[in-house]
Amino acid sequence: MKLIVGATAAAAILAVASFAIAADSTAKADKDMQDVLKSHASLKPKPIENLTPAEARQQPTPADAVNALLKKQGKPTDPEALVPGVKSVDRTVAGAVGEIPARVYTPDGAGPFPVIVYFHGGGWVIGDKQVYDGGARGLSKQANAVVVSVDYRLAPEHKFPAAWDDALASYKWTLANAASIKGDPKKVALAGESAGGNLAMATAIAARDAGLQLPAHVLAVYPVAQTSLTTESYNRNANAKPLNRPMIKWFVDKVTNSPADLKDPRISLVDAKLQGLPPVTIITAPIDPLQSDGIMLEAALKKAGVAVERKNYEGVTHEFFGMAAVVKDAKDAQTYAGQRLKKAFGG
Repeated sequence: MKLIVGATAAAAILAVASFAIAADSTAKADKDMQDVLKSHASLKPKPIENLTPAEARQQPTPADAVNALLKKQGKPTDPEALVPGVKSVDRTVAGAVGEIPARVYTPDGAGPFPVIVYFHGGGWVIGDKQVYDGGARGLSKQANAVVVSVDYRLAPEHKFPAAWDDALASYKWTLANAASIKGDPKKVALAGESAGGNLAMATAIAARDAGLQLPAHVLAVYPVAQTSLTTESYNRNANAKPLNRPMIKWFVDKVTNSPADLKDPRISLVDAKLQGLPPVTIITAPIDPLQSDGIMLEAALKKAGVAVERKNYEGVTHEFFGMAAVVKDAKDAQTYAGQRLKKAFGG
């Protein structure tokens, strides 16, 4: 399918943000990031864009690459050993049309703790709470918060807006049930990576429009924020690993019903009404087609009067955030995100 720019506003914001893009110069992966990329390559993943969704979901993931590297280094791979002081349990929560799987992470202590509703990445087509365990578990530790990581419905079995509907439903569930999971219902935030970063922002917008309790904060890690595939970072990282332009075309083809969906502000966040949202933290990486998305979203939020802070981590790629066990910038990014969330929670 032919991809289009979401709307005129997207082009305008890209122009406004061009100075910031120039500041984030082309980078080479740091040694620890290169080690993960080599580990992933050694697992012989097939190009996602040449596969069926079912085949794509069976491919080695960045999380598999991290575990393989840890084994090679003679280090433990047990999540509770890597992130001590955080326990997790799998359960279900309410989605838009029924129960959906979730994993609840809880720090040591009596609570009640603040709560973060977290959405995994994977282009709305692949990925799940297990693949993105590293990021969600790390946030629980660094923010000293309960994290509810949600397995929303995936495309193409469930096309747009199924994932967005599940994300909002899971946020509503968390507001209503926070106390039952050692959480404080008055301190609930949203977070996500990549496609999940988009869901976190879109859910905050939907909560505002529905008159629900606003999230205390939104953490968007390399989020999808617009629909052009010809931004500066898309052109620079067209063939990057582990995410490239052909993969994103494949994802978009699977999740959308028609090109008209690309104009929907739930997908093209830079064209959404952003006024009145809570503070936002954006994390970007230079070796990532989505870097410009994060820069453009930052500009759009500032234009709308929303408090926003973006931090770019040089020398890392898309998917780095959950790799704190082996990538220093990931550990730093999780610490930074935790500090931002703690501040929002009043801690």
